[in-house]
Amino acid sequence: MSDQHSVQDQVARLQASWGRLITWLEQHAPTSHASLQPPVPETEIAGADAMLRQHLGFGLPGELAALWRQCGGVEHQEIEGDEEGEVGSGAFLPGGVIMSPMDALRSRLPDHTGTDWWGGAPVVPWLTGDEAGPESGHWVGDIGIGRWSLDSLIGVGRKAAYPSIAAYLDAVYRTLTDGLADAMGPNVPGVVWGCLIWENHEAPLLDEALPHWTPIH
Repeated sequence: MSDQHSVQDQVARLQASWGRLITWLEQHAPTSHASLQPPVPETEIAGADAMLRQHLGFGLPGELAALWRQCGGVEHQEIEGDEEGEVGSGAFLPGGVIMSPMDALRSRLPDHTGTDWWGGAPVVPWLTGDEAGPESGHWVGDIGIGRWSLDSLIGVGRKAAYPSIAAYLDAVYRTLTDGLADAMGPNVPGVVWGCLIWENHEAPLLDEALPHWTPIH
């Protein structure tokens, strides 16, 4: 199979995986669905690719570009009843929110001194649970996706947790539809005020909103 066909197959699988997930959100978690931002313009995707090539010597992962062509990130919706502001409607993935190109590149490019704290790893962050930063999340590269944290970037990009973003999205979808056979770690999915939110029963993050949160399974 040629590289071109391989990329085409990767993009097609990402589009299918994403389509299944957002259809589920539209039907079961409409507030999370409303958080989806429009696709990223082609000029912005090309600009991100050019910046990575200029500063780090590798281009934008094709699967991430494909995801941004579907969704440019999220914007949390205002939720009536959520007086404490606990529920982030855009955090419908167990790993947090999809990063915009600006946030992704800000976390990945060398700092003002020219230092690349990621050690040249050919990966780009795409998902984060730390929005005011961000400081941790998931990266994507040619070998798949894995975890990253600015506190410990040694060895980042060497071992993948999932072979692709599509595989990660498929695992999320299976967990939503088939039960906990493909549970995403200790977090389980539930819905609160029209939002898909993942909670850990042993260490819940929700407080005032927790009584309103209903597990899917």
